[in-house]
Amino acid sequence: MAHITDEQRATCADLLEYLDASPSPWHAVEEAARRLEAAGFTRLAEAEAWSLEPGRGYYLVRGGSSLAAFRPGALPPVEGGFHIAGAHTDSPGLRVKPRGEHAKGGLVRVGVEIYGGPILATWTDRELGLAGRLVVRGEDGGLEELPVAVQRPLLRLANPAIHLNREVNNKGLLLDKQEEIPLLLAQAEAGLPDGNILRELLAYDAEVEAERILGFDLCAWDLQEACTWGADDEFIASGRLDNLAMCHAGLAGLLQSHDTLDLAASTAVLLLFDHEEVGSQSAMGADGSLLPDVLERIHEARGGGRADFLRACSRSFLVSADMAHALHPNHLRLYEPQHHVFLNQGPVIKLNSNLRYTTDGASLARFTTICERAGVPVQTYVHRTDLPCGTTIGPMASSRLGIRAVDVGNPMLSMHSVRESAGAADPQSMNRALATFFAGA
Repeated sequence: MAHITDEQRATCADLLEYLDASPSPWHAVEEAARRLEAAGFTRLAEAEAWSLEPGRGYYLVRGGSSLAAFRPGALPPVEGGFHIAGAHTDSPGLRVKPRGEHAKGGLVRVGVEIYGGPILATWTDRELGLAGRLVVRGEDGGLEELPVAVQRPLLRLANPAIHLNREVNNKGLLLDKQEEIPLLLAQAEAGLPDGNILRELLAYDAEVEAERILGFDLCAWDLQEACTWGADDEFIASGRLDNLAMCHAGLAGLLQSHDTLDLAASTAVLLLFDHEEVGSQSAMGADGSLLPDVLERIHEARGGGRADFLRACSRSFLVSADMAHALHPNHLRLYEPQHHVFLNQGPVIKLNSNLRYTTDGASLARFTTICERAGVPVQTYVHRTDLPCGTTIGPMASSRLGIRAVDVGNPMLSMHSVRESAGAADPQSMNRALATFFAGA
């Protein structure tokens, strides 16, 4: 059994609290903002001018689901560069269609779109809530955004009985994405208008009149709380570990480095992007303008022109933090034999020569050195050559600005399941590595 220290358990418990507080990207950002403000960070607005002081913490929110937090260093970026870590707030799953509620076969169903690449079979026969944001008409006639989280069993994707699907254990559960994914909500009642039940439930939870709701962005989510498991509670089980575990690590690392007495020469920047699971091409995504906008405005507030900004980027480094594939003993054939990585054995550096990950030899060496300084172990991962490799925010974020980068993550099992798993010791290791990086390593 792995020995998990009291300090590692405390870090793990804090991660579990973050996961439970973050059933949607909007809640993940709201919880991150709450923690930043508790640590003394000041919220900025993109529409306003910025005046920045070295050593102070600042953050901004874009679109409700992406966040940037930073601490200007002792030196302006043209001299000290940027130390950037990026992760993403979204997870694969099911999103409610605008007019999804409808009656069929005596039951009310809620139509959903598939967001990203979830393992659909894992969503069946679970008690699901709804979380996200509502856009409502304010009392002054303007528009307001309200977070909403229905935290009681509301929806279910019920399996057909094995008596009606005899091949399910031999051929797997295959679901028609249009006809068989709608979620069950209620018993149908004659004369009840479509859309009435869901709207009333959302209005009740958000404490707003139903007629004021003009739009929404809603995710289904598994109501089971995040927990530890195993003979010595050495593992984590939760939804959305990919990639809220890395959002938490970046946030914790930034806050830990912020508490140190010595101010780093470099400017520490944390980016929590939305929409990674669907390509990142949005105003809130890593392939949008958020990263360059934030860096340029920090640089401008510290003085210097366009050429100086390019010089600052050349002195900078980006850590793209996204979860990694741990070895599964029941499926050894799926892994590259010479690059196995294991739960509870430290951060993973991810490499792919086709640039699905942005790591090269130089950035691998740098992150290895950071882990050595932090006193944590490090592992390396390469995907099987005969399997297509996923990608991260790293390649697109670094290529936009010419910043050298590395792709890393904590090892996990069941990636993109409704209920994922990871090691209970690894959160502290990644937190320490990122805190060391933000402190100037």
